[in-house]
Amino acid sequence: MTKYARRKALVVGEATDIGLAIAKRLVEGGASVLLTARTEAEHAHAVAELGSAARVVPPSAVEAALTGAPGPAGADTNDSTGLGDGPTGLGDGPTGTTRLGDGSTGPTGLVHDPTGAADPIDPTDLTGSTSPPGTTGTTGTTGTSSTGPTAVGLLFADAIPTARPLLPYVEDGGAVVLTAPTPCPDAVRALADELAARGIRVNAVAPGCIEAPGSGAVPLPPLGRLGAAEEVARAALFLATEATFTTGARLPVDGGLGHP
Repeated sequence: MTKYARRKALVVGEATDIGLAIAKRLVEGGASVLLTARTEAEHAHAVAELGSAARVVPPSAVEAALTGAPGPAGADTNDSTGLGDGPTGLGDGPTGTTRLGDGSTGPTGLVHDPTGAADPIDPTDLTGSTSPPGTTGTTGTTGTSSTGPTAVGLLFADAIPTARPLLPYVEDGGAVVLTAPTPCPDAVRALADELAARGIRVNAVAPGCIEAPGSGAVPLPPLGRLGAAEEVARAALFLATEATFTTGARLPVDGGLGHP
């Protein structure tokens, strides 16, 4: 399945189960994914679920992974997924194979440099084209040279404060989807209006009554059952990739419970 082939996505925030479900569907569809994990246990679980087509980093290392800058002390940005060795932090090709050094291939399918040094990866080689004109990063135009930051087409974040520092890395014409029950509809619309000039759509899913490990009993919604993170992921991906004339919307995914 190549529904999301050549797409680059960033999945960040506290909504761990939902974020992992989104990342898993993106990977299955051929996308390159950068996902955050807060703990070692979450990191190990995500790597086991996603394999080599995604890169999993701590929240503090996201911008370093996108820019190729050194990460914070103690942050492991070259993780075991094998996607973290170039300045873009995202792999190229259907399995996210990273090209390093002299071009020799190791037993895991990665390409190794015996010196341990990585050649820069041109972001245009990841997408087949340069980023849209006008995409700006924290220090200038992104996605247009081998030394510039990586631009992602899709950003999934739990909340606006999580998403805002990463907006410079979203390419013009991309999409942002917020994945937590908040923010309020007015906040979603305000961010959508702010980014409309760049052609970036902003929408939100509002999950409710979603089953989670260790959660206590909750009243069932009108549909008579709890939802799954996978069902929230499908709604989020619809807003990100299919709802191309929709922005500023907040879609409840709550079994009919309803949100103001």
